Amino acid sequence: MTEFQTIKFSIADNIATIILNRPERLNAAPLEMADDISDALGMAVKQGARCVIITGEGRAFCSGADLAGGGDSSKSRGLGGDGAKYSLNYAYNPMMRTIAELPIPVITAVNGPAAGVGCSIALAGDFVLASESAYFLQAFVNIGLVPDGGATWMLPRLIGKARAMEMMMLGEKIRADKALDWGMVYKAVSNDALMDEAHSLATRLATGPTLALGLMRRTTAENLDRSYAEALDAEANAQRIAGDSDDAKIGAIAFLKKEKAAFTGK
Repeated sequence: MTEFQTIKFSIADNIATIILNRPERLNAAPLEMADDISDALGMAVKQGARCVIITGEGRAFCSGADLAGGGDSSKSRGLGGDGAKYSLNYAYNPMMRTIAELPIPVITAVNGPAAGVGCSIALAGDFVLASESAYFLQAFVNIGLVPDGGATWMLPRLIGKARAMEMMMLGEKIRADKALDWGMVYKAVSNDALMDEAHSLATRLATGPTLALGLMRRTTAENLDRSYAEALDAEANAQRIAGDSDDAKIGAIAFLKKEKAAFTGK
């Protein structure tokens, strides 16, 4: 296991696991945690992981940014507007882009509160699993701030403008059952079943055609802001890359033989 200051990181069976590890502060994220997550994701890809699980230690997933709760003060630029902008531009936003641009699937196992930037991290997963004690909260309005971490881009696309405005302007908790009803999460499960569900799903993804899965992530994200014609072109380009992969050949042979494909991730 690689040592980080604010997270736990490990890889087993081609699955990387990142555990946000500041349970005494409900895993509130200082700038160092954003840096640690970005670094861990880079290491996961370099070390051959084919899927990532992100979850929290203790009773919370992530209670939001923590600009005053410890860490390397040399990275802080204060708590006012300029400090907030600096923190976003140099730590939290690069982390969110790293998650978005990852070439392997991401599962977020939301084991409790996911607030502020923690909500953005949670909803950045391709598959969001929520425990019965989980909730999602855009709390910024309660302290006179605006949503960040990509929330104003993500939420309207995920749940529609009306529900996004409800979350952002009213600042109320969206619990797991409501999040499931709204389409915010893939599945809501009991607290005890959360990590078993996450590992079962991760195993399925980690044995899939990794290159194709990564292309699905990239093409889907980019096509949100493209015209229909541009999206068709992007799909054709992605299909060309996937079609030349070893896994495509393995899949075609397995299909003809009516066997289950044993993808290698290449």
